[in-house]
Amino acid sequence: MGVTGSGKTTVGAALAQRLRVPFADADDFHSQANVDKMSAGVPLDDADRLPWLRSIGAWLAGHVAGGGVVSCSALKRSYRDVLREAAPGVGFVHLHGDQEVVRRRVAGRPGHFMPASLVASQFQTLEPLEDDERGVVLDLGRTVDELVEDYLAAAPPPKTLPETPPPPAGPRPLAGEGE
Repeated sequence: MGVTGSGKTTVGAALAQRLRVPFADADDFHSQANVDKMSAGVPLDDADRLPWLRSIGAWLAGHVAGGGVVSCSALKRSYRDVLREAAPGVGFVHLHGDQEVVRRRVAGRPGHFMPASLVASQFQTLEPLEDDERGVVLDLGRTVDELVEDYLAAAPPPKTLPETPPPPAGPRPLAGEGE
C-alpha cells in the first residue's frame, strides 16, 4: 500500500516472486471511467473506488489458500476495511516516504495514467496504518531487494495448522472385532 509512485508494483512483484505466489497490480482492476478520470487529473472519490476495492478484495479472497500479493494504494482505513472484509487475514506493507521523492518518480514515469499533479492529493488522503491493523511500514527510499528483505524480517510467521498426531501403530480392529 502507499501513494502513487511509492514502488508498490515493483516491490509487490519482487515480493511475490520471492514468496512464489501470484501477483496482481491494482491498476489493472480500475474501470475505464476511473482511468479516464485520473488521466484528466481528477482524483477518484470513494464512490469511484468502492467497486475497484471490491474487485481487489475478491482477488485476495480467491488467493487465501495459496497466498498472493497485490499492489493497492489502500490509502484510507475504510478502503483497507473493504479488503479485510473480503480477505480477513490480509496484511499490509506500507511503502512510505518523502512527497517530493514520490512526485519526481511519478513525473519521470512515461505512459502512466496518474499525473504528478495528483501526488499531493494522495498524501492528503493517506491514513497511515493504525496499531490494530496488521502490517508493516517500510521506507520507500530503500532498494527493492532491501524492502523485500525488510518485509520478510518484519512479517509475522505464516499461520500453520496444528499437527495431527500419527495414527496408532499396528492394525486397527474392524467394527465388532475385539469388543
